[in-house]
Amino acid sequence: MHRTPCKQSATLNRLTGKSIDLKLENLQKTGSFKVRGAYNKISQLPDSACSGGIIAASAGNHAQGVALAGRARGVPVTVFMPETTPQAKVTATRQYGAAVKLTGSGFDEAYAAAREEQAVTGAVFVHPFDDPAIIEGQATVALEMLQQCPDLDTLLVPAGGGGLLAGTAIAVKALRPSVRVIGIQTESAPAIASLFRSIPPIIPGGPAIAEGIMVKTPGKLTTDIISSLVDDVWTVTEREISSAILFMLEREKMLVEGAGAATTAAALHGYLPASARKVGAIVSGGNLDVSRLAECRELSAGVAVG
Repeated sequence: MHRTPCKQSATLNRLTGKSIDLKLENLQKTGSFKVRGAYNKISQLPDSACSGGIIAASAGNHAQGVALAGRARGVPVTVFMPETTPQAKVTATRQYGAAVKLTGSGFDEAYAAAREEQAVTGAVFVHPFDDPAIIEGQATVALEMLQQCPDLDTLLVPAGGGGLLAGTAIAVKALRPSVRVIGIQTESAPAIASLFRSIPPIIPGGPAIAEGIMVKTPGKLTTDIISSLVDDVWTVTEREISSAILFMLEREKMLVEGAGAATTAAALHGYLPASARKVGAIVSGGNLDVSRLAECRELSAGVAVG
């Protein structure tokens, strides 16, 4: 795995009036932070547990991390992915050596199918977020960032199932408790934000720009950690995320997927309070199907920034 860089955008700083450090996990192996948790989990499995292979469910990035880590262990991997998964993520997962089964319209349907097959085959299931070893692996993103940017006062973290947010909160509150940890979700799938505010969640449906964080049911372990350690959870719109994807491509020359652009969207579209001056934003992944750039352009038309 790479120790990914942090980078400031002069344009983003000017538009927001903040000093913002972008943690570029889009430059990580497999193009996403997910490989950190997958490697941490799979490296700890005893050989006996791997005898029936490894099975996982994923919207795309966890799949690639599990496939790569499984290949390193010499263990066959099967991944269930939604039928709506961008082709780039499906192709990459297969190229890392995993068998891919496309099932259902979203992550939760793929997850249910994977669990059914795992019960029959006896393969070890590697959960995408609700597992202590996965959370521990994802926490290394924040550990690196605290070393690279020691003067942060606010850290923005994308959240779907909550593994990255939970790991970040554990690391930050243990080492730098004054830093505010803020989860960022899409309005189309605000399960964690709804739980955080004790309101009924919106049930996501259909394809979305930020498919990587379109999770109907976050983990119990992750939500327990988030409830106790995270300072707030905000939601951004699909239009704002689309605008942030284009901003990162046009201004920073970086391809960032919807989930990875959620934190930039929050910064770019005025969600940061005046008290936030030194801000970290985790850019969680870069596995965007380039065929969706036209959709981003259409969605973001007329969206103001700054």
